[in-house]
Amino acid sequence: MNNWHTEYMAEYHRQEILEEVEQIRMEDAALSVGTYQPRFFARTMFNFANWMIVTGKGLRKRYEVPAMNCSNTESFAH
Repeated sequence: MNNWHTEYMAEYHRQEILEEVEQIRMEDAALSVGTYQPRFFARTMFNFANWMIVTGKGLRKRYEVPAMNCSNTESFAH
């Protein structure tokens, strides 16, 4: 039984070492990639999307709020 325990612990430590090596490889790979820097198209689309959001909020404020406050239900199409 003593030999089985020794073999088990040896295998356990070997697995720990392999996991540590894999973790180090992953960290090295992450560092070698560097930080994300979007290119021209990605920056342009991001700015365009933000512009659309701001414009949409402005349009909602301009047109939806006065329509909700309007109490006149008559049509001007007469």
